[in-house]
Amino acid sequence: MGYDCDLSSVVSENRTRLPIPSRHLGSIRDDGGREMGQRVWRTSLPRFLVGSTQCCRALSLVVVLACPAGVWAADGAVPEAIVSLSLAPRSIEFSGLQRRQQLLVTAKTASGDVVDVTHDCRYGISDPLIAGLDGSVLVAAQRGSAQVTARYAGHTVRGTVRVGQVRTFPRIDFETHVAPLFSKLGCNSGGCHGKALGRKGFKLSVFGSEPDVDYRSLVSESRGRRLFPGAPGQSLLIRKAVGEVAHGGGQRTHRGSLDCELLTEWIRQGMTRRAPFSASLTAIRVEPSERILSPQSEQQILVTAEYADGSHRDVTHAAGYSSNLAEIAEVDESGRIRVGEVSGEAAITVNYMGYVSAVRVLIPRSRGADTISPPALNSEIDRLVWEKLDKMGLRASPVCDDATYLRRVFVDTIGTVPSVSVVRGFLADQRPDKRQRLIERVLQRPEFADYWALRWADVLLVDRQALGERGALEFHQWLRRQIADNRPYDQWVRELLISTGNTGKYGPVNFYRSVRSPVDLTRSVSQAFLGIRMDCAQCHHHPFEIWSQSDFYGMAGFFNGLERRKLSADRELIFHAGYRATRLPQTETVVPLKAPGGAVLSPPEGDPREELARWMTASDNPYFARLIANRLWGHFLGRGLVEPVDDLRSTNPASNEPLLRHLTGLVVRHEFDLQRVMRSILESRVYALSSVANDGNLGDSQNYSHRIVRRLPAEVLLDAICQATGCPEVFAGLPQGTRAIQVWDNRYPSYFLDAFGRPERSTPCECGRSDEPTMSQALHLMNAPEIEAKLAADDGRIAQRLKQGVSREALIEELCLATLGRAPGAREIRIAQTLFDKTEDPRAASQDFLWALLNSYEFLFVH
Repeated sequence: MGYDCDLSSVVSENRTRLPIPSRHLGSIRDDGGREMGQRVWRTSLPRFLVGSTQCCRALSLVVVLACPAGVWAADGAVPEAIVSLSLAPRSIEFSGLQRRQQLLVTAKTASGDVVDVTHDCRYGISDPLIAGLDGSVLVAAQRGSAQVTARYAGHTVRGTVRVGQVRTFPRIDFETHVAPLFSKLGCNSGGCHGKALGRKGFKLSVFGSEPDVDYRSLVSESRGRRLFPGAPGQSLLIRKAVGEVAHGGGQRTHRGSLDCELLTEWIRQGMTRRAPFSASLTAIRVEPSERILSPQSEQQILVTAEYADGSHRDVTHAAGYSSNLAEIAEVDESGRIRVGEVSGEAAITVNYMGYVSAVRVLIPRSRGADTISPPALNSEIDRLVWEKLDKMGLRASPVCDDATYLRRVFVDTIGTVPSVSVVRGFLADQRPDKRQRLIERVLQRPEFADYWALRWADVLLVDRQALGERGALEFHQWLRRQIADNRPYDQWVRELLISTGNTGKYGPVNFYRSVRSPVDLTRSVSQAFLGIRMDCAQCHHHPFEIWSQSDFYGMAGFFNGLERRKLSADRELIFHAGYRATRLPQTETVVPLKAPGGAVLSPPEGDPREELARWMTASDNPYFARLIANRLWGHFLGRGLVEPVDDLRSTNPASNEPLLRHLTGLVVRHEFDLQRVMRSILESRVYALSSVANDGNLGDSQNYSHRIVRRLPAEVLLDAICQATGCPEVFAGLPQGTRAIQVWDNRYPSYFLDAFGRPERSTPCECGRSDEPTMSQALHLMNAPEIEAKLAADDGRIAQRLKQGVSREALIEELCLATLGRAPGAREIRIAQTLFDKTEDPRAASQDFLWALLNSYEFLFVH
């Protein structure tokens, strides 16, 4: 008689049985394969897992008697047409601290697709004395060799197992082994002992960013009461962690676990800070890096740490995991990804000892037997978008009509809605290249410089409250000149970075008045021009990136030495007096001058900002061109390829990496001529897609299968209302006819602009500007006396047209062209006729109709 036993059915030390689905229960079968009943093998497995000889012998007896053919887990659901299996790693070597290994089993189908079957395989070990199985985790027991086998859907894959010396722990040190354990257990998180004042008298650095500080806190503080070398297992650190002593953080591990054994052994060995000749961690390797999953499926992550001496170790169960979109994919503490029914793309961040990587998960939409034929594509941009749509099973919406396209190009490019005459001319134009002609005309209009000066003023913190009236005006006018002259982006950024002089006469130097300290400048410059959010690295190693405090303060060194001399109440002379050493706040250690990702520099004799500007604006800089490419794409398409647009990090990958590389290449090839890059985007087919979703792309917000609808920005909306009513806004102190997008003063009193999301310009993040609709906005549009006055103005559009004696039909058409950018449809005509029929006053009816149009979804949003 043969037997199948399930070793994943285990009980913990407190004898609480873990819930196991019936399909994972081991079954006993006779020689003919008939099931004789279900049994679950129960044991105190954790003690066996760390190499208990007595338990190993007892277990081997059970295994030999019950499972002469090996130890197997039950089969899961079998997909169709599996042609092969692969196992990672195929060769497993245990020694020292490498005592457990997560297995990763992948099935390949006849169509070439790959499916993770790690948790559905039947596993076997040829010699249970050498190693055991805890689900899909192989655990070393004693010296020797064996073979591990995984079976699934009639296919088998094998791997070799070699176990060296695992009974005796090698030298353990705090930084390499214990500090990562604190991160894994959450002890040094901001909500526990890692917060500013620590917790219950015990403070750790956030995410273990300062191992020296943590070591002293653990070993020396409180008279060493946390550790008891005479009886390591009775140390307060251990007893709190296993729940034997009251602990605010609750039980974090249990007796007999590998984590508990590691901590105990470290104390027993004398609590070494850094073991001699200990190999340092150099990288982590994550498998798979990308995987296409079907709805309601799973994917196991395998994480391997690589060390300087060439050794490696499985750290899957020691790493930290997080998902950037939990509604698409979730991940547990063992690295097991689970996806639901929502299609889309998510990135799973993997973090171990400050090394960060990511796993990209794609869940395509099921399209059955449908095939999607690509339309005629205008450019490489379109090809890359269509390849991603095909990969995700999405069908693009058709191209929008001319009226929609005209209004979209005007609003996106120059922050202005087209006039009635422009709409009529464009709709009447029958030339096949009229859209290309439109793009060329719009890029040359004066409003282009007005609108993009406004956009850049948001990012570069042109705040009148911080700069004063003169400084803000000079800075804004300088920005507008750069855009009006179409000066290459890298050139004017370089000038801004090294600017020196009188803030009342030289615009760009006001940037250093708005952002004053080296620390604030590091945060603002790295985010505004590199897309690196280094805020976290100011206090500790960044939890989701490679940046450390040395990176943060290394960049701060470029600005350390900036001096300011007050010239008047609102003017300063700003200059760099020369390099000054920067030190880490906690340790006073001098930090070498270094740009993020750049080489360490020797202290220059002159202004160090020149070196920063040279490195930053170089064509091969990995961040500078990439960020502006992402900013432009996000502006014109409604969503960045990386979102937020200024958060470029390895754990926040682009939704279409080939496309972002292509756009970055365009920026460099066009020598940072941003108008040429804009033209390429505007001429693409994907930019012209309709905002109306179809059954094949409904719900997609990541892959540009249809236009993302956005509300008009505050200044654009105010100008649009003024243009539609024919009644300009009056800005006291500014020239007559000044439009909202031309106002340099972001603090100019305007309830309308504040209500509709005008930013305060206190942060370089574009999130400071809000385009989200709110209830207060709706109420203002319906009830604001200012808007009522524009509707009823004697010199407004309605009054003037009625004085000219235009017909009712002509007036209705003009009001629709002025607001919606198109001729009235049956719905608008019906509403207008109803309003005119209810009153004998055509002016009142016209005002009501225009008021309804101004409150319509089609007017308030760009489609």
